[in-house]
Amino acid sequence: MDLTTLEKVELRATADLHCHLRQDAMMHLVTPYIEKGGCDTALVMPNLQPPITQVSQALAYYQALSQIAPGVKFLMTLYLHPTVTPDVIAAAAQSSIIYGVKLYPAGVTTNSQDGVLDIEQYYPVFEAMQAHDLVLNLHGETPDVEVLKAEAAFVPTLHKLHAVFPRLRIILEHVSTAKGVEAVLQCGPTVAATITAHHLFMTTENAEQDVHCFCKPIAKTLEDRKALLRAAVDGSGKFFFGSDSAPHPVQSKEQTNTAAGCFTQGWVTVLVVDALRQAVEMGWISNHDIAQKTLEGFLSTYGREFYKIADPSDSSKRRIQLEKSDEIIPKSIVSSDGKIEVVPYRRGERVMSLSWIDKP
Repeated sequence: MDLTTLEKVELRATADLHCHLRQDAMMHLVTPYIEKGGCDTALVMPNLQPPITQVSQALAYYQALSQIAPGVKFLMTLYLHPTVTPDVIAAAAQSSIIYGVKLYPAGVTTNSQDGVLDIEQYYPVFEAMQAHDLVLNLHGETPDVEVLKAEAAFVPTLHKLHAVFPRLRIILEHVSTAKGVEAVLQCGPTVAATITAHHLFMTTENAEQDVHCFCKPIAKTLEDRKALLRAAVDGSGKFFFGSDSAPHPVQSKEQTNTAAGCFTQGWVTVLVVDALRQAVEMGWISNHDIAQKTLEGFLSTYGREFYKIADPSDSSKRRIQLEKSDEIIPKSIVSSDGKIEVVPYRRGERVMSLSWIDKP
C-alpha cells in the first residue's frame, strides 16, 4: 500500500481501545465524535470525578454513553482503588460490559489523585482478574521521576507483574518510548500495548511549543517516535490503537498549569494514516511495511483479538472509507450552549475525509 499516493481506501472500522469521554456536558459534546473518527468500538477510561470503582457506576456510565452514541460498542473499565476487591472483580466479569481495570499510579495524570501507591497491595485483585480473565490496563509511568524517564522507570514493574501473573492480560497503555516497546516485545503473548495517534506525530519539542500538544505521557525523542511508528506496522499483534483522546476545556489547556491531554477523537483514523504517510516520506518505514492487513490489524483487528471481542464489521458489513480531500480539522468544537470549547489536536491541518459505507 503506497500511502504517499493514496487517494482512497476502504477499511474495517477502527477500534479505539483507550479513550476519555469525561462526564456531564463534556461527555455530550465529545462522545458523538467517536463515529466521526471512524470507530465503532471504544474502551472508556474510568478517571471521572468520582472515579468509576463499582460495577453499578460503570453500568450507569455505559447507559449514558450508549444513549448518546447507540452505534458504538462501549467497553467499560474500573479504576483500581481500595474499594475494588476480588468480589468486585467477580461481579465485573459477570457484567458483560466491563473489560478491564485501569491502574493509575497516584498523581501521574488527570484525576489520578486516588490512584495506586503500593502495587503489591493489589495482588489479590490481580489474582482475581487473572482467574476471571479481565485486562489490567497500566498507565506505565513511575511518579516522582523526571517525566522523560518515567515510562522507562516503570518497565521493571511491568516485567514483575507479568512474571507473578503470567496469565493476566496486561496492556501498557499509550506506550511512548523505545524502551517501552522493547519491554512489551520481551514479554509473552498476554502483554500488549496501545499506541496513540499523537505519539506517532510528536516529540517533546511539540509539547514545548504548543499547549494543545501537551499530554501524559509526554511525547519523547525522535528515536522514540520512530520506534512507535515501526511498532505500529510490525505485524506482531502486540501493538494496537488506543487514542488516549483526552478533551479539556480550552481554559484548562491555556492556563499556567496546563491540563494534560490531546483531543483527537473525531479524526483518529485519518491521523494515524497521515502519521504513517509522513513516516514513509521521511524514510523511517517503507511502503512494503504497510499492507492493508497490517493497517487494519493495528487500527482494528489486533486489539479486538486481544480483548476477545467480535468485530461488528464482520457481521454488519459496515466499513469506513478514507478519501483524499480538502477537509480541515476545525480550530475548536463548541457545545450547543457555547459554554464548553475544546481545541482539537492538529487544528487547522488538512486531512483525508472519512465516511461510513454499508456493504450489501
